[in-house]
Amino acid sequence: MISKESIVNFLSSRVLMKVLTFSGIFLLSLGVSWAVFSFLRGNPNLSTIPSEVKNTRSKINLDAPKVEVCPINGAKFTKGEKDIWQGRRPITAVIENHVDSRPPSGLSKADVVYEAIAEGGITRFLSILYCGVAASDVRIGPVRSARVYFINWASEYGNAPLFLHSGGANNICNNCPGGVKEPGTVAKEADAFRLLTEMGWRYANGNALDAGTSIGFPAVVRDYERIPGVATEHTFMAFTDKLYEEAQKRGFGAKDKKGNSWEKDFVEWKFIDDQPAGSPNASDISFGFWQNKKDYDIEWKYDKTGNKYLRFNGGKEHIDLDNKEQLSAKNVIVMFLAEKGPVDKEGHMFYKNIGKGNIMLFQNGIASKGSWSKESKTARTKFFNEKGAEIQFVRGVIWIEGLPVGNEVVYN
Repeated sequence: MISKESIVNFLSSRVLMKVLTFSGIFLLSLGVSWAVFSFLRGNPNLSTIPSEVKNTRSKINLDAPKVEVCPINGAKFTKGEKDIWQGRRPITAVIENHVDSRPPSGLSKADVVYEAIAEGGITRFLSILYCGVAASDVRIGPVRSARVYFINWASEYGNAPLFLHSGGANNICNNCPGGVKEPGTVAKEADAFRLLTEMGWRYANGNALDAGTSIGFPAVVRDYERIPGVATEHTFMAFTDKLYEEAQKRGFGAKDKKGNSWEKDFVEWKFIDDQPAGSPNASDISFGFWQNKKDYDIEWKYDKTGNKYLRFNGGKEHIDLDNKEQLSAKNVIVMFLAEKGPVDKEGHMFYKNIGKGNIMLFQNGIASKGSWSKESKTARTKFFNEKGAEIQFVRGVIWIEGLPVGNEVVYN
């Protein structure tokens, strides 16, 4: 039997002191490691920026002359910003607009924004990010699931644009016979995964960046603190520098692995400088997507001083959460789309954005009518005035509203 005296001697021994010291150091190290991990997990924007981007960005002087034209929307930027974007290709990101997810993050930095109904009268955005995110690492989101018509629009932005989304309409079913949902569950025309696969975007390390499955931390994270208390589906956030870093690893920099530039087949729109009207006829624009979805009604109010339209969503100023800027656009196009649906058992809607249709254009405080044409999935959507001439966009943000045919647009 071990005596009381032996126990006392052991407790006072150097051996025990070494054991306790080692254990303390181990536990302290473990605690520090967990704290650092948790800190970085909550602040993924602090992870390392690629050195070449960091070096180039450090030379950017935002007060320098803005003489470099963005190929996406014609806006002018500094040479330093162009030096950044020239090494990249556009990000086309599906960002949600559910009431619970508002305000969005990073949408004020988009060069072009498309809006259309995702389901049940709830709209969603496809944001095109390229020139506007050159000067800094931008948090964007919440990222949500893909729709076929968003993919059709994204495909216009050159050779294999980065398509950021979180899932999408699909027929995959792990618990179904053959791994496929029963017929009619998801219509072929609404199957986003099918289209991404056909286009050669959806594969391991492809240009389709599916949050949580094909791309993760630190480029994409779940952020439960951005808007505390929201449901999990509203928490996927992404960071542009990290997305571009991952894209470079996958061979999707400005050029692909074969040396082909993303701009090889990209068709630019036509641009003009500001020409504000002396007597605007469209100072207030309003419309709704679905009658019983007032939270998604839109109003654009003309700011004559800045020659731009300020956005209101559901009767409230629509702001970017991260910089508190009200979303705005130099050009607002209402692109009337044929609406079909629900087309399947899951209630997916379908909006036809390949073909031809009518538009209403608002720029410089003036309203006008015209038409749109998109010949194929990858063809550029072209916009024309009533005389058939291609429209010239005022340099700056372009916002395209995919409104169902027959919906009324009121302006004065």
